[in-house]
Amino acid sequence: MIEFKNVVKKYDNNITATNNISVKIKPGEFVYVVGPSGAGKSTFIKMMYREEAPTSGSIIVNEYALENIKSREIPFLRRELGIVFQDFKLLPRLTVFENIAYALQVIEKTPEEVEQRVSRVLDLVGLSAKRDNFPAELSGGEQQRVAIARAIANEPSILIADEPTGNLDPETAEGIMEILEQVNKQGTTVVMATHNSFIVNEYKHRVLEINGGKIIRDEEEGVYSNEDANA
Repeated sequence: MIEFKNVVKKYDNNITATNNISVKIKPGEFVYVVGPSGAGKSTFIKMMYREEAPTSGSIIVNEYALENIKSREIPFLRRELGIVFQDFKLLPRLTVFENIAYALQVIEKTPEEVEQRVSRVLDLVGLSAKRDNFPAELSGGEQQRVAIARAIANEPSILIADEPTGNLDPETAEGIMEILEQVNKQGTTVVMATHNSFIVNEYKHRVLEINGGKIIRDEEEGVYSNEDANA
């Protein structure tokens, strides 16, 4: 489902963000991407949904070859993906329901489908009672739940989460993880970048550790520590 082969990403300032990365992520896996700030995690994540393009090497995501994908094909790739950002990226003037519905309306789902899917994902994230609230009326954890609901409303095959618990207190972060666990159990591949060693060690999954633009560790049910992050 996701395969990187000898992927190099160099920026204009001559910084090499990823250096000859090769890795496969199979359908249905839950994979943590860990490592210190500046290690190349965000670039690795962004290349999966073609926010960044590789300088060399090949990337396959759901049979799309991302190194030479045409611009007009990128929206179709992203329709198969759910993306969750640390800063939520909710539209402040839309209600919870409207924020999630908007993602479905863009891909021309019928009003009946929109109502059904939004109601289902709001129930999944425990926010059915807040469907008419605006983002400013929600806590940080509730906003992140809305962001997850929006990302999974179109039933993506892959969910990409970039530090989804980064700004949340431990209890709220655990609530977010319970949702991601449930999404994964329903068959969705989850790729999650995180600095949170407690989460990685409490909710056991495959761990990819990136440092200096290279994958330095790839372990099934690996562990992670703050010492690793500061190495």
